[in-house]
Amino acid sequence: MDKVEKTEVVLLACGSFNPITNMHLRLFELAKDYMDGTGKYRVIKGIISPVGDAYKKKGLIPAHHRVIMAELATKTSCWVEVDTWESLQKEHHQEKLEAGHYNQQQNSPVQEKPGRKRKWTEQRQNSTQKKPPEPNPKGVPKVKLLCGADMLESFGVPSLWKSEDVTHIVADYGLICVTRAGSNAQKFIYESDVLWQHQGNIHLVTEWISNDISSTKIRRALRRGQSIRYLVPDLVQDYIQKHDLYSTESEDRNLGVTLAPLQRNTGEAES
Repeated sequence: MDKVEKTEVVLLACGSFNPITNMHLRLFELAKDYMDGTGKYRVIKGIISPVGDAYKKKGLIPAHHRVIMAELATKTSCWVEVDTWESLQKEHHQEKLEAGHYNQQQNSPVQEKPGRKRKWTEQRQNSTQKKPPEPNPKGVPKVKLLCGADMLESFGVPSLWKSEDVTHIVADYGLICVTRAGSNAQKFIYESDVLWQHQGNIHLVTEWISNDISSTKIRRALRRGQSIRYLVPDLVQDYIQKHDLYSTESEDRNLGVTLAPLQRNTGEAES
């Protein structure tokens, strides 16, 4: 039997990670098992890319804390690591969550070990000079956006995403969406013309072991003085406690502020 040539894949997860949870890490394992199991793909790396402060989401604590927690969470992983590019942008560029920047990483001669603390100030000085290159050439590992059903459904929120950005992400890169049993991800794809047109590039992975962990619920537990052990990695819990990160005051951060992409896209539509 001829040996099937497998396509190498990099999984990219973008989001607040406020804070990162065990479920976030679980998404990578589920997606890797699924993609490797098709016999067509071989997952070689996972990348966590926390969003920057400019996103203006309610309750979003400073990016440097979220990056450090993500690095602590991936410290023992041999294939999932953290990238700070998006978190260091002075403005929020939702369309740049597309995978262009991460294709360049696959060709870098040395990759920093997961979990090693980044030199934040040095990267901040260099971040504005970097521009995401064009989509990867043939032979370079393919980057696919890893997400949950909530992000898939966010594509349908008016003014949150530009339709051309959604088309670019789905058509040129593709999605791996981890859903829970009983979710309506397939129905949402059916109801979206863009997603339906490119459904062949959307992989739906069902999480059969129920897990309702969310960053929102973890922040609520912390505000109430309740334990979050076994919901987040121990190192992340220790970091949260050491820096007293989540409180009623932190949850009110950006209260009443419109999300950056909504401000931008609504403004462009009106102009």
